[in-house]
Amino acid sequence: MQKFSALLMFDGKAEQAINFYASVFKNSKVVSITRYEENETGATCTVKHATFTLNGQEFMAIDSSVKQGFTFTPSISFFVKC
Repeated sequence: MQKFSALLMFDGKAEQAINFYASVFKNSKVVSITRYEENETGATCTVKHATFTLNGQEFMAIDSSVKQGFTFTPSISFFVKC
């Protein structure tokens, strides 16, 4: 099992980005997507948490439930499994 993953944060377009990235790289797939439901803090049906692989490397993505001053940032966070 991979010990850490890059975590990408989006503002409502995470699923479109994941599908695009998976279509570009061989050996890639969407592993799981959990979406915000009605009455949760995020916009309904946007990505609460997703895991996907690109050429075998695991990544994670979210749609921020907090309105940010940007739609996407080129920075990343690392999610470390302990």
